[in-house]
Amino acid sequence: MSSKALQLEQKAPLHECLISIGSNIEPERHFAQAFILLGSECELIAHSQAISTPPVGFLDQPDFLNAALLVRTPLDHATFRAYLKAVENRLGRVRGPNKSGPRTMDLDIVAWDSELLDPSYFTYDYVRRPVDEVLAASGRSLWRKKN
Repeated sequence: MSSKALQLEQKAPLHECLISIGSNIEPERHFAQAFILLGSECELIAHSQAISTPPVGFLDQPDFLNAALLVRTPLDHATFRAYLKAVENRLGRVRGPNKSGPRTMDLDIVAWDSELLDPSYFTYDYVRRPVDEVLAASGRSLWRKKN
């Protein structure tokens, strides 16, 4: 990277992203790898403890490990979302016809710059519990855009 590009990147506004993370294929190994990747490529602010949860939707699969991470990034929302999908791919994610099937890694944006984007926060404990833990640990709160 050129010094001019590095200077531009350093001047980019930083965004905070709250991520829901889940895995049920070798979850301990994939969680460790995800933390290493995200921690080295983003600024890791806070994370929750991992919790074990039963699958939702397609039930004939192992339980999941779920957690939440709060990171800071200079990337814009769309670019960061694409980056998370690339991280899933790097960790061996195979996308098939069953969206609720087993996976090595699932990384979903729950909130961007404190704005709640994922309504599953209100529906699923496996999202809400880890997110609430990160919010408490980091002193952050969420807000919802008024429609």
